[in-house]
Amino acid sequence: MAVVHVEVGGTALVLLGERAVFVPEQRALLVADVHVGKAASYRGLGVPVPGGTTGGTLARLGAALAASGAQQLIVLGDFIHSARSYARATLDALARWREAHAGLRVTLLRGNHDLHAGDPPAALGFAVVDAPLRCGPLWLAHEPAPLPDAYVLAGHVHPCVVVGGRGFDRLRLPCFHFGARVGVLPAFGEFTGSHAMRREAGDRVFAIADGRVREV
Repeated sequence: MAVVHVEVGGTALVLLGERAVFVPEQRALLVADVHVGKAASYRGLGVPVPGGTTGGTLARLGAALAASGAQQLIVLGDFIHSARSYARATLDALARWREAHAGLRVTLLRGNHDLHAGDPPAALGFAVVDAPLRCGPLWLAHEPAPLPDAYVLAGHVHPCVVVGGRGFDRLRLPCFHFGARVGVLPAFGEFTGSHAMRREAGDRVFAIADGRVREV
């Protein structure tokens, strides 16, 4: 299915195939590790990587907002990849995306990449804060570390699940990983790596493939 309804930390969540979480009670869409401008940053270092990743990421973000009907967007860190990401084409794409969502309230929790890249341009109208941030009964953060008497949703790790096929085939799929006290969102950006997290007893893992979410 394209979406999955779960309860995490006593809160109803909707897991979207666009690699985002919708919190109906708060009308909030949560994404992590967008890494806008990562490809531009690599090209600035002379690394030949494909273009168009920022446009694809922002289009998928727009689709997730439309599908969920969210009234606010909360980014769990690493919105801009690096200080080299501020290429004119990247800035223009961000400006067009923001104009298309002018009424949307956007909050960014500073992640490790944001600390080096700097806050997004003021013209984008983001509220930029340090983690953790309260979201109903949940706490939001960038790095997945537990907090006392709380359930934390975070990013940073870019979680994936490794699925076996015929022979020695292995496929790494982005996933939502919910542990006993901390849940980790998949990296939202088009051009990101992934990490296979250790799975503990009782953890719930939801893989994403072709825009669909399935528990594995």
